[in-house]
Amino acid sequence: MWIIGGVLIYLAIAKDMEPSLLLPIGFGTILVNLPMTGAVEPLGQLFDAGIATELFPLILFIGIGAMCDFSPLLSNPKLMLFGAAAQFGIFFTLCLASVFFDLRDAASIAIIGAADGPTSIVVAMKLGSKYLGPIMVAAYSYMSLVPIIQPPVIKLLTTKKNV
Repeated sequence: MWIIGGVLIYLAIAKDMEPSLLLPIGFGTILVNLPMTGAVEPLGQLFDAGIATELFPLILFIGIGAMCDFSPLLSNPKLMLFGAAAQFGIFFTLCLASVFFDLRDAASIAIIGAADGPTSIVVAMKLGSKYLGPIMVAAYSYMSLVPIIQPPVIKLLTTKKNV
């Protein structure tokens, strides 16, 4: 696990791959796997203080939102159509899935396009979806493929002048 933590830290720093995500995960991976440090015991307190109360996800999303650069959107307001198209896709997925599944399962399926994996899992659990396993696989597969699919699509849709 030390090697995995080290690789995550290396990717965050040297390759600048999701540093706000990979750096703390890598550091935490190394820290909790150090022998006889007692680093795992405080995790119960952290869980009670932040995860059980749902405070940490809120802080995380506020932080990510604060890091967003809205200057391209402000300089070119028609880019809002991309956001509207994404929301339409989620609504379309909900409508289509509700034809084949009950509404709770359809909503659990549709949220995958609107949120990240943990949020999709929480929604599926709260709504009591029968498809929690497939939703977990789909949500995390979708998230893990974004860095692979996004660069070629961006290169296809932009020119050297846009960059």
